[in-house]
Amino acid sequence: MSKKGNSSKIFGGKVMVFGGDFRQILPVVPRGSRSDIIHASLNLSYIWDHSQVLTLTKNMRLRQGSSDSNSKEIADFSKWILKVGEGKLCEPNDGYAEIEIPKEHLLNSEGDPIKTIVDSTYPNLLDNFQNPDFLQSKAILASTIDVVDEINDYVLKMIPGEEREYLSADNIDRSEVNDAQIYDVLTPE
Repeated sequence: MSKKGNSSKIFGGKVMVFGGDFRQILPVVPRGSRSDIIHASLNLSYIWDHSQVLTLTKNMRLRQGSSDSNSKEIADFSKWILKVGEGKLCEPNDGYAEIEIPKEHLLNSEGDPIKTIVDSTYPNLLDNFQNPDFLQSKAILASTIDVVDEINDYVLKMIPGEEREYLSADNIDRSEVNDAQIYDVLTPE
């Protein structure tokens, strides 16, 4: 791991944060079976025994300044999607189930489905694309990177200006900073 870290501990003694919902972010196992995918999950790893699980208890979307009807709509959808994730919407099954999506959760598309999704998620996009608050409060989820690319291409063609691509890097911070100093900065008080 690092010469400064304690190599006898998981991740060299460094604090690691894993975020997300395991129902939504299963690992990718090339040509793996359902069983292979489940067994590759973090919660079945030996690392899991050394982890502390923290659970969110409040739906922050409901705390934003939404109207009462919009808050109820979000709350109803949140309850429905949680039931989907917990497998509580349909009869017991062998791992495959058909789930009927209520009409109020569907978008009706008369033409281009990507246009419908973008217009529904980002109404008045051209008036608000430079407003970080407008963009940060919304997201479009897609099943594959190809669909993500298609949606991104559609949106980028709408927005005026030159396109820029920023690449990320997945690296461990190898700074020589004292860990205690970092914890003081990161601990919310």
